Amino acid sequence: MKNNKVIFLDVDGTLIDYEKHLPASAVTAINTARKNGNRIYLCTGCSKFELEKMNLPETDGVIGGNGAYIEENGTFLMHKILTAEETRSIIDWCYDRDLAFYIESNTGVYCNEKMAETWHDTVLKYAMGKQGDKESAEAYCKEFRELLTFSHRENLYKEEANKIDFIMHSYQDHLDSLRDFPSLEASTWGGKDEQALFSDLGPAGITKKHAVDVLLKHLCTDRRDAIAFGDAKIDIPMFQYCGYGVAMGNGGPECRDAADYVTAEVNEDGLLKAFKHLELI
Repeated sequence: MKNNKVIFLDVDGTLIDYEKHLPASAVTAINTARKNGNRIYLCTGCSKFELEKMNLPETDGVIGGNGAYIEENGTFLMHKILTAEETRSIIDWCYDRDLAFYIESNTGVYCNEKMAETWHDTVLKYAMGKQGDKESAEAYCKEFRELLTFSHRENLYKEEANKIDFIMHSYQDHLDSLRDFPSLEASTWGGKDEQALFSDLGPAGITKKHAVDVLLKHLCTDRRDAIAFGDAKIDIPMFQYCGYGVAMGNGGPECRDAADYVTAEVNEDGLLKAFKHLELI
């Protein structure tokens, strides 16, 4: 790949592992690729608040909140949040169903009282599925807990929500959210299909793929010159939209099957090896 490329990197499970460990080889890969004229953007579900707590290498910008906002060289190009009415409706819906939930915004992660009671076992189960051992999973839980601000109901009606995540009692909660919020983006994570632990609701039309399209048009770059890196099902539309898709070796089977190339795992220098394979460095 001789032409300079625009590279979109997922964060958790792609750039860093689920203990938030950043391989030195990934930093080398990013710094060298940028020196060679390639542009690199994080493309993640994390909010600006979450990213600022991570010690990540410098990039050309960020797509965050699974496409809710685009930041290019320190300037916001787009930031689509839930309306105040949408946020209130989702919060009331969660309380009516006795669901634990948290609000992701660029200023913090705010959760209800039910989340305080139930988060650990669910997040531990999620992390065990990613990490495979309890010690690493507990380390992930610790990182997760440090992000949360527990609030009473009256303090949760915020006007700055990128999206709202909730722990499902069963998959029916997700199906009901599709029925009750047909104009919003609804998805699940933390397991395949009915095994998922979480569901989330975000602004209509907001996805990683949409944000990549917006940014590439701003950069006047053809999508054939874009490369997407990811490890999860949510990254597949990016692979399909960009000219080339790379799945991490630790990625799920659906993600690996959808990619043009499968590299090594995060902690096996997967990013560096892929950058070399693609002649970015």
